[in-house]
Amino acid sequence: MSQVTCLTLVNYSGIKSKIWAFGMMQFGHKHLANLDGLEFYKLMGSGKGDGFNPYPDWSTYSLLTVWSSQEQLDQFLDRNSLIDLYQGRGGKLTHYILEPIKSHGMWSGVNPFKVNEDAGMKPDDNICVITRATIKWNLLRRFWKYVPTSKQPLLDNPDLIYTKGIGEVPFLQMATFSVWTNLDALKRFAYQSKEHGTAIKMTRQLNWYKEELFARFKLLETRVYSKS
Repeated sequence: MSQVTCLTLVNYSGIKSKIWAFGMMQFGHKHLANLDGLEFYKLMGSGKGDGFNPYPDWSTYSLLTVWSSQEQLDQFLDRNSLIDLYQGRGGKLTHYILEPIKSHGMWSGVNPFKVNEDAGMKPDDNICVITRATIKWNLLRRFWKYVPTSKQPLLDNPDLIYTKGIGEVPFLQMATFSVWTNLDALKRFAYQSKEHGTAIKMTRQLNWYKEELFARFKLLETRVYSKS
């Protein structure tokens, strides 16, 4: 079976739930220990608004898990105590279930995504992207100064279905998750956006990442759970 990835976003309301959610950035690890088929995971917060924002969004937290198979992921979503806690405390859970089709770079010293070259992409299949980086301390100010310019064409793009900044440490260890209408739309943004091209050029010139990763996924399914 092919490896499968799940990005879970949990939305909270009320100060008590938000405090609890922040604490689970630490206490959530025990629920993820020694799980059959779990190859990689990250407990993360998120950035304000849409796109790439370094300031924390205290109402939204994220969990990235990578599994050896779909069956093992389904068992986790149906039975794990952490998911039960999220459903009890959170107002809304969204699970993006993903199949990696392209990945290069490192995340905490490894590339966690095993690409399936036989994913069978169709022209109208939704595409998801995760970009992640640890930014060098001495380049933090310069990096974040350029971000508003580089992200504007992303937010204005009609083919962008959804985007959210996620990450382990605000300002320093950041990632973006985005959902696109199809692969051609993503490629048009990547290769035709002047601001995006400039950002890539500056990345190469300034070398402002200690570690970075880019991964593309086929969106297999979106599961949404919301309290009525």
